[in-house]
Amino acid sequence: MVTGEPGSDSIVDRVYEQLKSMAIQFEFKPGERLNEGDISKRLGVSRTPLREALNRLKTEGFLRFSPGKGFFCRELDAHDIFDLYELRKAIEVAAVRLAVKRARDEDIDDLLAFLDATGPDPGERTTMELVALDEKFHEGLMATSGNAEMLRVLRNINARIRFVRWIDMDRINRSKTQSEHRAVLLSLKERNEEACAALLQTHIDRRFDEINASIKEGYAQIYMPVAAVTRR
Repeated sequence: MVTGEPGSDSIVDRVYEQLKSMAIQFEFKPGERLNEGDISKRLGVSRTPLREALNRLKTEGFLRFSPGKGFFCRELDAHDIFDLYELRKAIEVAAVRLAVKRARDEDIDDLLAFLDATGPDPGERTTMELVALDEKFHEGLMATSGNAEMLRVLRNINARIRFVRWIDMDRINRSKTQSEHRAVLLSLKERNEEACAALLQTHIDRRFDEINASIKEGYAQIYMPVAAVTRR
């Protein structure tokens, strides 16, 4: 078994990424207590780097910890997801207002080219690939604000709502989504702050009942015999 001695930082990073992927995809059932002994054997690491990775994931909101009981998979909770969508909307709109003042024309043009290259048609892409493209666009848009801390927070939010977005992606009209992305970029290029912020806010906005419906479908997929992550 690998120990937490030489190269322990890289071991912790590897274990962190593996566990984060498992938590995002709900390979652990919602509310399930994590068996550290089993996970240690499964990943081939000692308890020290495993515990460091678990604590990091707890701090970032992917797991929860109960004193005397251990680490648990987060619940798939509609209120929590709704709060994350509200935070996402607030931070993206605030960032795009900064971007109106700071974004370079060439960076906006790069994002427009990205939309052209990825196109309005989903084609043969999987659900995971479509969500990844959407995240790349929104993170690229935020990067034009020049605020690295905002971008770091957005990446955390995106990871924590990703499972719900996999479910939602099957219902989304990609052509409409891409058209909305382009409208945001064009208003950004025109330095029209109010139009840009309003377009982005409408694009991101989600109602609680929509999220709640996605959560119910998410639970159905998690507990289906075929894992929810083996998506089209």
